[in-house]
Formats: sequence, structure tokens, C-alpha cells
Amino acid sequence: MAFQPYQTSMLALGKAPSVIRETFEYGLARAKEIGKENVFDFSLGNPSVPAPESVHDTMRRLMDTTDSVQLHGYTSAIGAEPVRTTIAADINQRFNAGISAQDIYMTCGAAASLTVTLHAILCPGDTCMTFAPFFPEYRVFVEAAAAKLVAVPADLENFQMNLKAFAELVSPETKAVIINTPNNPTGVVYTEENLKAFCDLLRAKEKEYGHPIYLLADEPYRELVYDDTTVVPYLPNLYDNAFVCYSYSKSLSLPGERIGYIVVSPKMADNRNVYAAVCGSGRALGFVCAPSMAQRVVADNLGRTGDLSIYRKNRDLLYKSLTDYGYRCIYPDGAFYLWVQALEPDANAFCKKARDYELLLVPSDSFGCEGFVRIAYCVTTEMIERSLPAFKKLAESYGK
Repeated sequence: MAFQPYQTSMLALGKAPSVIRETFEYGLARAKEIGKENVFDFSLGNPSVPAPESVHDTMRRLMDTTDSVQLHGYTSAIGAEPVRTTIAADINQRFNAGISAQDIYMTCGAAASLTVTLHAILCPGDTCMTFAPFFPEYRVFVEAAAAKLVAVPADLENFQMNLKAFAELVSPETKAVIINTPNNPTGVVYTEENLKAFCDLLRAKEKEYGHPIYLLADEPYRELVYDDTTVVPYLPNLYDNAFVCYSYSKSLSLPGERIGYIVVSPKMADNRNVYAAVCGSGRALGFVCAPSMAQRVVADNLGRTGDLSIYRKNRDLLYKSLTDYGYRCIYPDGAFYLWVQALEPDANAFCKKARDYELLLVPSDSFGCEGFVRIAYCVTTEMIERSLPAFKKLAESYGK
């Protein structure tokens, strides 16, 4: 076999960054040319609300009162036991889920939670399913685990899970399903009725195929809901073979600290061996010992969030304005994204035209759904206000 200096699949990923990151980098370059204030960058889901002051208080207290070697040293590979115990108690207080510290594995954020879990359970030839529209990196994560991602076509009316299409696509090769609510990119919160029907369908398929189908609940936006919206019951309470992949990046505005966890449901079939596989996967991927200080910080700030009223204000302003201008917008009950139908069939062409007005939007194709754009409104309200004339001019260029 001829010498190969690098994996061609990794080379391809490196040379083809995600469309989200490409748009963000374009925005940085454009800002240098015409000034940051003249570029309306809605590309990246980077929290714009500051972390709660209590997070800063905890960091200062830890640095002032904790031995530096202890504070910045390794924890157990699976995470510090006091931290896992505290998180388990918080989950049980909110959801009565029967979780213990032994069911939790601390991770370097949601991406690590997903990749560790997928590598733990997927074997070559397995299929993992998800519902469009979905976070584009799901495909990268699943294929890196030598499995195949099958995307269920979107429900283009309500953007709930399309259960009819799922029932037609699920197969004996289906090992896992990833769901994400509140959803990135739509901001839609799946209804309790939709989720219960989905779990009933999964259980029926498990019985039919004679093997578990694992449910991965990707939950970085669980706390980011508005008005009277609540996220439906905790998934391990609805379905036994469930994982929860969580991150504090959004709720505590800590994306750069890379801290989250995996819950392996105590009701899962062969729970202890599955948890051991998660530990082995973390070891193989190099994700042992999540950031030590960040573990302590989140454990001291459970139940807190940044000021969500700012995101709600941004949502209301952007949704009302764009709707008034003639855009079709899917109303988001959570997260910080607005899902908008492009004003022409080709979302990429629409986003290219939007750049003529310095509007940086993300086309929907990589999310597994054509004809829409994602607008991340985790930006300053002032930037949204400045961008509105550009959105209006863009709509008018299409005869709206």
C-alpha cells in the first residue's frame, strides 16, 4: 500500500469548513474592509448575553480560596465526583429522573458529548437517524464513527418531527436517533404529544427488530425558552434507552469553556456496560477529564442562566419586522435562531444576494432542508435595529 501522509477524509473536512464558519470568516474579512458596524453578521450561534455575574463570582472565589495545583489539576477521567453528584441532584430535583453520579460523564461541551456517545454505541454499517432540519455537524460526527446518517425529511409546515416519514425510513440497521429540542436551526420546541408518539414508535421498532434503538437528546438549548413555553418531559423519563448530551455553552453563556456532560439513563438496557463504553470512547478520543475549573464553576451555578429577556426582545423585534416586510418566518419558542423561507427556491443564491446588502445569513441546505435560511439573533439589539433597512431593501428587490 502506498504511503499516505494524512487521512484524505480529514483533509476534505479541513478544506471545506462548515457553511456557518465560512460565513463567519467572510464577515470578519468584510468588517476589515468596510467597518464592523456596516456588516450584519447573523451566522454564528455564539451567545451575546454575558454569563451570569455569579459565574464570575465563583471563578474569583475559586482562584482566591483554592490551592492552584488542586484547582487546575486533573479530576477523575469521568469528571469530579462532587460535581457529578451535584448535577445528578439538580436533575432529580427538576425531573425526578433517578439519575446518580455514576450515570454522568463530564465532557468538553456538547460536541464531545455527542461524539463520545456516538463512538460508544455505533458500529461500522450502523445507521443513525435525525430529523431535518438538523445541526450540520451531526453528519460529520456520525460518519467519523463509521456509520451512516439518515435524515428524515422536514415537516415544512410546523417543523415538528415528521413521524410518518420516520416510520418509512427506520430499518433494522437503525442503531440510534438524535433529536434536538429546542431545535437548531428552527427554534421550534417539539410538543409533548409529538415526542410521546415518537417514543411509542421507537419502542415498537425495538420490539420488532429485537435490539435497542438509542435515543440521543442533544439539549444545549433546554433552558433557552420564552414566554410560557416549557420543554417537554425529560427524555429518560419517556424512553428507557436514552442519553442526554448537554452543554452549558448556551444557558450560562460559556461556549469557550467547553463544558457539558452525558447522562446514560439508569433504565437503559445493559446500563453499566453502555456507561463503560462511553468511558472507553472518551478515552479513545482523548476526552478524559473535562476542564477542571469549569466543572466546579457549573456545579456552583446550576439553575442559573444569562439574561434571556435580551434574546426574547431580539426575537420579537426580528420576527415582527421580517414578517411585516413579507418574509415567511417560523415562530421560535426557544434557542436563538429565526428560520426564514428564502425569497427564491435556491437558498444559497438568496444568501449571496443578501451579501449585497451586507446581510450574512446561513443557507439551509447543509441543515438537510432546502429553501430556508437561518438567522442567529444572539447579537446586539442595536445591530438588529441597524440591519432592518437592509432586510427591507432585500425583500423589495424581490418585489415584496
